[in-house]
Amino acid sequence: MQVTVKPPAEADREQWEGLYHGYAEFYRVPMNDAILDTVWGWIHDDLNPFFGLIAKSADGRAVGLMHCREMPSPLRGARVGFLDDLFVAPDARGQGVVEALYDALRELGRAQGWPFIRWITAEDNARARAVYDKLSEKTHWVTYQMPLA
Repeated sequence: MQVTVKPPAEADREQWEGLYHGYAEFYRVPMNDAILDTVWGWIHDDLNPFFGLIAKSADGRAVGLMHCREMPSPLRGARVGFLDDLFVAPDARGQGVVEALYDALRELGRAQGWPFIRWITAEDNARARAVYDKLSEKTHWVTYQMPLA
């Protein structure tokens, strides 16, 4: 599939929302308008180092998205990239969309001066992990989370 990847424009909001709803459903996380408004605002806030990418097919249909951000890495004394969200529409999977998104992510990371981009995924997300194993290096880090509520 021929796709173009770019930051989402205001005109992309409805299609972006549809993809983000799909992402939230996949991970069984509730989604609402307040979350959508917040994330959309982060993407379009030039003072916030949070970035969105949207992949569109040749006919203009949004088929994938990525969200990433900059974060400090104290041991390196540098800022690095962190990929938060990646979603490809089910009917567009296996057609090169994720590769196009990763190419754009690499360009974004290089333009930001990040030495690397890190991310996490669910242990049982076998399809995504198979792609990640081809496109990146698996680290030895184990992730923990401390609930505060």
